[in-house]
Amino acid sequence: MNDRLDDVPGAPTAARATDWITTPLTPELLRGALDVERTDHGLLPHRLPARARAQCADGLLAMAEAQPSGVRLAFRTRATAVELDALRTKNAYKGAPPRPDGVYDLLVDGLPAAQAGVSGGNVVMVDMATGSAETLPGPAGTVRFTGLPDRVKDVEIWLPYNEITQLIALRTDAPVEPLPDAGRKKWLHHGSSISHGSFAASPSATWPALAASLGGVELTNLGFSGSALLDPFTARALRDTPADLISVKIGINLVNTDLMRLRAFGPAVHGFLDTVREGHPTVPLLVVSPVLCPIHEDTPGPSAPDFSNGTLRFRAAGDPAERAAGKLTLNVIRDELARLVAQRAAEDPNLHYLDGRELYGEADAAELPLPDDLHPDAATHRRIGERFAAVAFASGGPFATERA
Repeated sequence: MNDRLDDVPGAPTAARATDWITTPLTPELLRGALDVERTDHGLLPHRLPARARAQCADGLLAMAEAQPSGVRLAFRTRATAVELDALRTKNAYKGAPPRPDGVYDLLVDGLPAAQAGVSGGNVVMVDMATGSAETLPGPAGTVRFTGLPDRVKDVEIWLPYNEITQLIALRTDAPVEPLPDAGRKKWLHHGSSISHGSFAASPSATWPALAASLGGVELTNLGFSGSALLDPFTARALRDTPADLISVKIGINLVNTDLMRLRAFGPAVHGFLDTVREGHPTVPLLVVSPVLCPIHEDTPGPSAPDFSNGTLRFRAAGDPAERAAGKLTLNVIRDELARLVAQRAAEDPNLHYLDGRELYGEADAAELPLPDDLHPDAATHRRIGERFAAVAFASGGPFATERA
């Protein structure tokens, strides 16, 4: 690391803007990642450990866990200018409009201060019809933030939730040191693309990030697009990660992948929770059922892409009659989760259940419909985050201070 901050006199801002200090990028500067990989370009944060990644060859999971939702650089500095070199990898879909570029959020002393993006990078062109993908390589770019207050402060740079990001170099006009632990509760959350970020405005505006800010807790977000599938390796990652509070949001991916039937679902949930409890036997554990998704409330999956109106939307490709054969719908899952949690809670007083429709229900869908029939927009992320905080972190809630 560099010289300590208190050894550095207050240099003029103009001088600092040209006298760059390069700080080695190390895991100590990262929060929200479970693992880091040294690549030919730099530091690649991962949200699953290497052993878990080795147990599943699914390309969607590999992409999702490497997209750094909730991951941020965190340091203390008196710098007024910061530059970060990064190589991004973003997705594009044949037949669909270009997806928005990722956003980097700068927070100073916990408050939003600026946003920026990075140019260049790799593009993975996905053909949703065939499942094929082609990578188009591109150069690294630089994110710049200037005009920061000329004092010692806590700085966080939240990385884009929707772009794989390889961190290459960090430059500042004053030394930095890793951000000290503020003693906040550590909240570990697992969920689907909605938890990952979907159409959130920016990385600090995903619903888990918003809820964490309102609850005054430190977030580790294990929301994986298309990949909240009760995988044993994910349960072990939750088990082995330090946490004061844990939530798991279960359901939508099991329906839209048509992965299992009701007979397998209950035991799989029990096994997942059993594994989490091996590492966290008394930590408050909140099981959250799916938010409202009209296409799958009573119609099984899989979800199928639909480009018929020129944009990417989704439809339910299952048949409601198939419920009799054990195919899962969201209402079936909610009923089973409520029953299962009530059964376990008789011996586990720190286990709690939340119906996801309390976060986004029928009235919300009428006001803020899902833009692609599957994922919420930025305004809905804010609503879900605010409601989760009001339920979970409020006095008497499962994550309230007196319970944690």
